[in-house]
Amino acid sequence: MQSTAVKIADEPVEAPLKLQAALEPSINFRLRMAQILAYKSFEAVTPDHSGAARYLGLLSIVCENPGMPQHRLAEAVGLQRSSLVPILDRMEKNGVLERRAVDGDRRANAVWATPHGEAIVADLSDKANLVEEQTLAGFSDEEIVLLREMLDRVITNLRAL
Repeated sequence: MQSTAVKIADEPVEAPLKLQAALEPSINFRLRMAQILAYKSFEAVTPDHSGAARYLGLLSIVCENPGMPQHRLAEAVGLQRSSLVPILDRMEKNGVLERRAVDGDRRANAVWATPHGEAIVADLSDKANLVEEQTLAGFSDEEIVLLREMLDRVITNLRAL
């Protein structure tokens, strides 16, 4: 019987694996890798919030825009309404937010953060800022401003698709 094992190249584990030439210059691939790595770093410093860290952006929007209808929240975070509902269900069950019927529209719900949810957002925001400091180590203030502006343009372009 012939072995199907392959010899692994003598490369350090930290070295990124090569991409096909067609994907190598991809900005979208780099954005996705940065997002994955940033999330893993953030998740590592927030183990005590059982999944709430995953939804910090959404919770932050709810805190800043109390009483916003669910469909507007879905648009704000780039989700379909049907994808947002189970997330809101879980957060409501965990006491992080509450939904109330919208006057004049029986089908619509508006969303508010609870005091518990606001405390979670404050704690998670502090931890997110620490991870961001590490993420941007070595960047000048001007480079950080430029990076934010460029990413905002990327987001605007992607929302228009």
